[in-house]
Amino acid sequence: MTISSKIGQASAFISQKTNRLFLWCVIVPTALAGFYYGLVASNIYISESKYIVYSPQSSVSTGGGGLQQLLQGVGVSGDSYGVYAVHDYLLSRDALRQLQAGLDVSKMYSGHGADFINRFGGLMYLSETFEDLFQFYTSHVTDDIDASSNISTLTVQAFTPQDSQRINAQLLALGQQLIDKLNQQADEKTEAFYQGEVAKAEAGLQKASQEKAAFQNNSALFNPTSQSTLEYQILGRLQNELIQDQLKLAQMLALTPSNPQIDSLKKQISSLQTQIDKQSAAVTGAPNSLASKSVTFERLTLNQSFAESELAAAMTSLEQARIRLQKQQLFIETVVSPNLPDESMQPKRLRNTLAVFILGLLVWGVLSIIVAGVREHHG
Repeated sequence: MTISSKIGQASAFISQKTNRLFLWCVIVPTALAGFYYGLVASNIYISESKYIVYSPQSSVSTGGGGLQQLLQGVGVSGDSYGVYAVHDYLLSRDALRQLQAGLDVSKMYSGHGADFINRFGGLMYLSETFEDLFQFYTSHVTDDIDASSNISTLTVQAFTPQDSQRINAQLLALGQQLIDKLNQQADEKTEAFYQGEVAKAEAGLQKASQEKAAFQNNSALFNPTSQSTLEYQILGRLQNELIQDQLKLAQMLALTPSNPQIDSLKKQISSLQTQIDKQSAAVTGAPNSLASKSVTFERLTLNQSFAESELAAAMTSLEQARIRLQKQQLFIETVVSPNLPDESMQPKRLRNTLAVFILGLLVWGVLSIIVAGVREHHG
């Protein structure tokens, strides 16, 4: 056998191998892809909506243009905690449970003419557990946040236009419920805290008032300050009478030493002095005097005044907290309502079939080179 005949046989063998590789690497995958995307794959409809979460007290950072500056006028929240709370919730199992209870999304994704490969419960999702449903759900629902404007874009894929719109609208409603719940929880916690402070202040005032009232009852006085003023007035009047009687007695002893009124005047002077001593003791001298009682009374009055100030401050804080809560309330507004798609956006049938064809060509080319190299090495 000549060299040329051997080369011809090798070329024929390589050509035969190459044709088989082309068949299995290019023609068969492309035909299967064309059959699936052309006749089997179900239409996927996409409903899109946009929403924003904001707080009236907050404002977006400056430097943005267009819509961001417009939103700054209505006070869009800068910290975005409400936005991410809604984002995480909409893509959570809790939201899916709410959807399942209200719309039965598992039935939506497993029926309505969905193809046997991509539907829930199909070849790609053989089991139908809740976790499998959650994985299916997160692959068909997205929520993208624009950090510059805090506007979120909610996208829902489904096998019918109506289902995609209904799921999208229900998710927006769930987001509203979450915002209402967050506001209510913040209101209840803040209200409970400041109401507790008011209750403590009221209890303190009540205690101080009761202690003061008990002291007044036990000491048989209302106000030591005013009562001591009255007692000093009485003491002053008695002292004036004493001075006048002493002067009168001195005159009688000097002018009429035998006057029979001298004895009665001396008794009157003695009586006045006793009254003065007794009145002085009631005001300042004795342990139970008004002076000693006024110290305790002033302390109790100070405690009562302090308790009243605490109560006033607590009530002011409560009112300020309520006003602050109103300003810090979160709001969610729908910027773009969920649309009802009139055309399927997925799958990209021609593009996907062409991608399979190009990928098959690449694989076929690589394998052809490998087969030729091996044949040449062993030949």
